[in-house]
Amino acid sequence: MNSPPIRYGRTIHGMSAVLLPMLSPNEVDWTGFANHFQRTVDAGLVPAVNMDTGYGNLLSPELRTEVLRVSKATAAGMPFLAGAYVGDHPGSPLNLDAYRQRIDELQKYGGTPIVFQSFGLTEQTPIDIIDAYTKLGNHAGAFYAFELGKMFAPFGAIYDLEVYEQLIQIPQCLGAKHSSLQRDLEWQRLNLRDRVRPEFRLLTGNDLAIDMVMYGSDYLLGLSTFAPEAFAKRDAMWAEGNPDFYELNDLLQYLGFFAFRSPVPAYKHSAAQFLKLRGWIETSLTFPGSPQRPESDVSILEEILGRMSSI
Repeated sequence: MNSPPIRYGRTIHGMSAVLLPMLSPNEVDWTGFANHFQRTVDAGLVPAVNMDTGYGNLLSPELRTEVLRVSKATAAGMPFLAGAYVGDHPGSPLNLDAYRQRIDELQKYGGTPIVFQSFGLTEQTPIDIIDAYTKLGNHAGAFYAFELGKMFAPFGAIYDLEVYEQLIQIPQCLGAKHSSLQRDLEWQRLNLRDRVRPEFRLLTGNDLAIDMVMYGSDYLLGLSTFAPEAFAKRDAMWAEGNPDFYELNDLLQYLGFFAFRSPVPAYKHSAAQFLKLRGWIETSLTFPGSPQRPESDVSILEEILGRMSSI
């Protein structure tokens, strides 16, 4: 598989999933969330809420709605993405009405939908999968799709290229987040995108290869919630042709390899530990049901933070 050419000096479009911090196992830190949402906007990245990083698949409908309410109030008219998540079980039929309800709600609060996969969506035939996205596009008007590897969620699926080619030709689909954690699959999609629909935004979700932006991907990452300002600085360096891009990118990638080691979903605890070290949130607690990291990780994160401040 040949990689696409490196695209020096391109402007990178960055989106960042926002961590949902906790005050206690059953109490969300809404002030910390709003501050981090604002911090992401101030860095020049587009916030994304109710994503995996924000425990979107674990939250009750009431909590997801409160996330949207706080996001709208904090965004003050600035764009943000929000996950349209429908919970189901293996063998469940596709629930298009539930997806439409999620889309209606998040659009009411000013969010652009990014459609999470579900068992009902991904267990269909390829024809039915595209038909579902087409119907959702007709309803939403504009949306992002999301390929999610099973290391992140059991309902996730990485589509074959034939399905992907049809997906990117749905006019209402502005782009798609790709989270396979495999470079070759993303390179295939970049080559296909460039040939079929160049304006389609391929958002890398590969926290283990954040230099995919060099090849033409934009990004929607969980890793960037650790340091939105550092990602924005890195992106500006690339556009300027500043060779310091590589040093900062390498450090952020070191953080990514450490935080996204197995079990991958525990990166949210790593994020909470890191943001607490920065004094940006009050605790390193995570939402119930999320896997944990050992306390010994904190000293390593502290070293990475110290290195980051010197670049």
